[in-house]
Amino acid sequence: MYEPKTKETDADVIEFIESVESAKKRQDAYKLLELFEQTSGYPPKMWGPSIIGFGSYHYVYKTGHKGDAPLVGFSPRKAKISLYFATGDENRGPLLEKFGKHTSGKSCVYINKIEDIDLEVLQQLIKQSIEFLQGLYPEKK
Repeated sequence: MYEPKTKETDADVIEFIESVESAKKRQDAYKLLELFEQTSGYPPKMWGPSIIGFGSYHYVYKTGHKGDAPLVGFSPRKAKISLYFATGDENRGPLLEKFGKHTSGKSCVYINKIEDIDLEVLQQLIKQSIEFLQGLYPEKK
């Protein structure tokens, strides 16, 4: 049976940020940590060895594959900083046009440094991603 690699852990978020080699990436990670926490309303948690996630949702795909994932998150990786948003959100495009210097994949947006992006647009992306996922996978009571 498939076992997801990215699971919520008890690892310390600050210890992880302090382990980032680049002083600039560490500084950006602390800014992102504050912005994601304030905007999402969720405390930071480590997901796997290198993703700082905020909130979580339980997904079930049509194939029967299911699991848990953070609503939003980021990772200060060696090459670029990865920002994690909802996969499949078709409404993200217009915000990304105003976001600043970045590249993007299915659910990730990659930036070099905080100064390259519009932080207000980042806050909008965080909120939109959370709303999209909570609409798609509502919490079961």
